[in-house]
Amino acid sequence: MTTGKQHVIFLCTGNSARSQMAEAFLRKYGSDRFEPHSAGLEPRDIHPLTHRVMEEAGISLEGHYPKTPDEFLGKVPIRHAIVVCERAERECPRLWPFGATVYSWPFDDPAAAEGTEEEQLKVFRNVRDAIERRIRRWLDGEVA
Repeated sequence: MTTGKQHVIFLCTGNSARSQMAEAFLRKYGSDRFEPHSAGLEPRDIHPLTHRVMEEAGISLEGHYPKTPDEFLGKVPIRHAIVVCERAERECPRLWPFGATVYSWPFDDPAAAEGTEEEQLKVFRNVRDAIERRIRRWLDGEVA
């Protein structure tokens, strides 16, 4: 069954932080027009600090889980593929024959942050906020 919404996929390496955040923000702000998805080239469990900073923003990631692009290839009519990390961008051409419009929105990987929990949280919050701003600007037609 089709919803009439454009399918969007956010791609990164692990599908543990950035792409999950982007999927959740697009669902929050653009679910009237878009059906968001996310996937990772090498999926890992969603990072606990991803859950924490999204809950701080009032968004639950309940029901989210790490996925591979194979869950979507040939099964979902992806209109927009948004790559949120440089590694996935380098490897995307071999994985993404959807014919979708592909955007490059690289963000730092918060899961790579080191230091105390508070220092790591600061990185996660900064990335979360940058992703939220980018999603909102994209929905407003300000950026591609």
